[in-house]
Amino acid sequence: MSVMTPVAEPPELKKYSGLQRAAALMLALGHEHGGPIWEQLTIDEIKELSQAIAQLGRVPAVVVEHLLVQFSGEVSSMTSLHGSFESTERLLEAVLPPERVKEIMEDIRGPSGRTMWDKLSNVSETVLAGYLKNEYPQTVAVILHKLRSDHAARVLAELPNEMATDVVMRMLRMETVQKDVILQVEQTLKSEFMTNLSRAQRRDPHETMAEVFNALDRTTEEAMLTALDEKAPESAERIRALMFTFEDLGNLLPAAIQVIVRNSNKRELALALKGSPEEMKQLFFSGMTERAAKLMRDDMSAMGPVRARDCEEAQTNLVRLAKSLGDRGEIVLVDPKSDDAMIY
Repeated sequence: MSVMTPVAEPPELKKYSGLQRAAALMLALGHEHGGPIWEQLTIDEIKELSQAIAQLGRVPAVVVEHLLVQFSGEVSSMTSLHGSFESTERLLEAVLPPERVKEIMEDIRGPSGRTMWDKLSNVSETVLAGYLKNEYPQTVAVILHKLRSDHAARVLAELPNEMATDVVMRMLRMETVQKDVILQVEQTLKSEFMTNLSRAQRRDPHETMAEVFNALDRTTEEAMLTALDEKAPESAERIRALMFTFEDLGNLLPAAIQVIVRNSNKRELALALKGSPEEMKQLFFSGMTERAAKLMRDDMSAMGPVRARDCEEAQTNLVRLAKSLGDRGEIVLVDPKSDDAMIY
């Protein structure tokens, strides 16, 4: 009888909690192998695990391999897994009825928290007070009674003075609230407020404009940002901070550079590097084989003089490729404003 040698725990595993390890495991198993496990979980367990998968982000291969030793042959070629709301929804659709998937996804897309009251405590006091202004004071009293005291205080301060006083008086006179009343209020909040909040959450318009500016040619981009500097300097600064530029590719991990090189048009890559600093050239050459790097250098030399506009266009297309690969979870793009990696 053979004895399996214990596999040393990779240091990367230490930053994952038990719940996150379970989430990575279920994501790796997929619906075919994970289906029987999902069927044994309660609705609360499914929600908790789904929330963890949706927020998982990138999982290093060494962690996946350690969690799935018996499937190491299958996962050893993977560089990472990417947990997202979309992959979570696809996974659940394969093992659960549509109505349960809808309920779970609406729940986990809302503000994070295990219970409805946890979630409500993560909603901005301004947003929550705006909703409660239209409710009966007695209902508001019940809701604030269930919230964390610090958050309830902030919500109370946002309510009109007369209404806030009425709510406080009702909270002072409040006896133990019947369970069915709590459940009814909770259901109303879930169906009317939390669901609408999830749907109403919109991206910062500066993020949208940053993507638009990324797609512009360099000359137009600078002209528009310069004009914006005069009329709305704060907006111009935020857009610049949110833009992912060709220079930001220099912050990528070597593995991400290799993926970009494999997926790029080699003629366009050569043109983009032709107009880039030597450090950027070296970064991309390091993502190629020695022979491929030499051929790329030869191609760049053979081009002779090229127009700056053509180089900038090729660089813009390379950024678009990087963002597309990031959207698909194939590479990790590094936020230039932070030391932390983030999935775009």
